[in-house]
Amino acid sequence: MGIFMLQQLTVNNFAIVRHLVLDLNEGMSVITGETGAGKSIAIDALSLCLGYRSESSMIRNGADKADISATFSMQPNSPAYLWLGEHDLLDEDNPQECILRRMINLEGRSKAFVNNRPIPISQLRELGQYLIHLNGQHAPQLLLKSEYQLELVDNYANTHSLLTEMAQQYQRWRKLHKQVQNFQQQCQENEARKQLLQYQVDELDEFAIREGEFEQLEEDQARLANSEQLTALSMSAMESLSDGEVNVDSLLYHTIREAEELVEMDSQYESVLEMLNEALIQVQEASSEISRLANKIEQDPEQLNELDERINDAMQLARKHHVAPIDLWKCHLELQSELQKLLDFEENEEQLIADEKIAHDACLALAQKIHQQRHLASQKLAEQVTAQIKHLAMENGEFFIDVQHHPEKLSPNGADSVEFNLRSNLGQQAQPLAKIASGGELSRISLAVQVLTANKLSTPTIIFDEVDVGISGPTATVVGRLLRALGKKCQVLCVTHLPQVASHGNHHFNVQKWVENNQTETKMTLLSQADRVHALARLLGGEKITDTVLANAQEMLDLAEDVGEMVEKM
Repeated sequence: MGIFMLQQLTVNNFAIVRHLVLDLNEGMSVITGETGAGKSIAIDALSLCLGYRSESSMIRNGADKADISATFSMQPNSPAYLWLGEHDLLDEDNPQECILRRMINLEGRSKAFVNNRPIPISQLRELGQYLIHLNGQHAPQLLLKSEYQLELVDNYANTHSLLTEMAQQYQRWRKLHKQVQNFQQQCQENEARKQLLQYQVDELDEFAIREGEFEQLEEDQARLANSEQLTALSMSAMESLSDGEVNVDSLLYHTIREAEELVEMDSQYESVLEMLNEALIQVQEASSEISRLANKIEQDPEQLNELDERINDAMQLARKHHVAPIDLWKCHLELQSELQKLLDFEENEEQLIADEKIAHDACLALAQKIHQQRHLASQKLAEQVTAQIKHLAMENGEFFIDVQHHPEKLSPNGADSVEFNLRSNLGQQAQPLAKIASGGELSRISLAVQVLTANKLSTPTIIFDEVDVGISGPTATVVGRLLRALGKKCQVLCVTHLPQVASHGNHHFNVQKWVENNQTETKMTLLSQADRVHALARLLGGEKITDTVLANAQEMLDLAEDVGEMVEKM
């Protein structure tokens, strides 16, 4: 087992504990004491260090806070060590040691620390699962719940890496599945818009107005509508410029002749002559341009009607789309673009559905792989539990695990349902535990399952908090042997009221409670070999301890040690 374990638990002002320092060792440690002495307080305090829920009522009466810390030693390849490394929480000076600390104040608020660094409670719970596995007093009742049965099978089958992959793959598939659903819903919502857009685009495609066309239409329409007036005014202007008896052209020409004579007499008139020549050129060009434009003027009522109709159509379409007629071409392009996006959006459906199917098939394949591993492991576990319960005074009992695969019910845990079944007596049909198992049978089956599955866990420390309730006599002796054997592979901490179980511990702690100054006090003491005899005698004989009871206690301890030595050699 090495050094992978819980080394020390320190408890201050928690429940009835004022101060407690518990140094722990390898193997199986048992905790005994009178009823109500507080045997489970250390376990409850340790639970807080693992991230369990805290309350202000947990603080010792008269104190302002409770403070609990737990020190663990780790191996560099352990899950806890790797987790601390990933979260940058390793102690640089002593990386193979981990200290968890939890403080609770009177307001019920708590603070959590790992290696003196504050962390969220959620991270404390995440780390805690790699350090301790707790089997509480209610484990037999938990055994009736299907989700707990599945958890036990997974612990035994060691499916954790597969389940991590399954959870990730399932999340990816569900995300794609949601995207497909949203996509299809969006397609339905888009359908009405797409039909409207298609109609509008087809209408504008048919009308086919171009950029700047409306302005040109208005100009052409104005020209045709005023063709007679344009012609008359053009002729009048041409007559004034060059065609009339008295026109600007001839007057300028005459004036230029006079300006030339002036220049001959005085050169200062040269600029005047230049301006007059330029004016003549401009007049002649203007007259020519008016003539050209006048020749183009048409009086075409049919064309004018066509222009009027197109302008009217353009204005109607513009009103329909709530834009200015000059922007109708731009509206056409925008509607085309929106329609194309909707069409492109629908084209993505095929790829999205294909991706979703690939992810779903991957989930199914992974779930099938998990199912096969669970099925094989469950058969082996059922055989081993059957063998164990036969030693636990259930000679005719047979234990079965039914693992059913439901591909249509995928979840992050795969697609399996698990049911624990028991046949108590020969000739009976196996039935679910909830229907057939008595309280005592349930306790024994629970213990057998927990011991067998705990053997598969990667946590360094396994705690059994009075899981031997409902067991006594020779059966309790077998339970003690089971836990002693388990303690060879990992650190076991067991709260018990049975001397047959306590005698098998490698280490024995006793809890005592008393009243001092109207305050309840409690302490937990590591017993010497001689003190263990008296502690076992109290468990055997109650308040009156006779020599016979002491002898029985010594014999029980000696027998347990002989069995323990045999276990150590195995």
